[in-house]
Amino acid sequence: MAQKVARKTGGPAAARFQAGARRPNPTGYIAAVLAAILTAGSLGALIGYNSGRPDATQSAIAEMREAEARRDVQQITELTTLARASAGDLNKVLAGLAEALPHDKTSDAPPAPRERIDDWRRILRETAEKHAPAPSGATGTNVARGGLRSAANALVTAVDTYAAGLRLPEGSRKDILDLAARQRSTAVTMWSVAATQLDQLNVDAGNGHQHAYLTTSPEDGAITSDGVPEGRHDD
Repeated sequence: MAQKVARKTGGPAAARFQAGARRPNPTGYIAAVLAAILTAGSLGALIGYNSGRPDATQSAIAEMREAEARRDVQQITELTTLARASAGDLNKVLAGLAEALPHDKTSDAPPAPRERIDDWRRILRETAEKHAPAPSGATGTNVARGGLRSAANALVTAVDTYAAGLRLPEGSRKDILDLAARQRSTAVTMWSVAATQLDQLNVDAGNGHQHAYLTTSPEDGAITSDGVPEGRHDD
């Protein structure tokens, strides 16, 4: 009996099957890789843009700061205009007080007439009222505003003290009149400090130097103008 010979599985048929099997397409593979790279790059760019772009809170804070800066520049300009006008009025009072309360203690000045004192009080009251409002602003502006206001009120006190001294007997006036003179010097010094602060604020705001100093005697110990021309910027 003839023995059956087992078929070899690796014969011609298997070879034909393997030959017909699908092989990878190099062109399609490369295209897929490139697509993946481009997609990843686009996502990365989008993520970077979103992370670098300010969010709503940051934008609101930036807008608020810009608005505050514009407001402060406007307040500085308005305060400078007011300070200059006030300085002109206060200089009239100081000129009169320089005659009534001379710095030379040996001088015997005659008392100022009542009408003149009333005129000083009117000027000072109107000036103090103009400086009474206290709008909220930057710290530096608030300091300058408060200093000018305090100086005007201090000068009111000096004139009130002077008037009170004149109501005393002539032999008892000296101490009160000396006190009025010291109060005047304090008021002038306070104004000069505030005016210096205001000058620097104008420089920082881009307005250049702006001077609103009082014209008074050096004996008052006040800070005077730096002599830099109006509107000039620091180098």
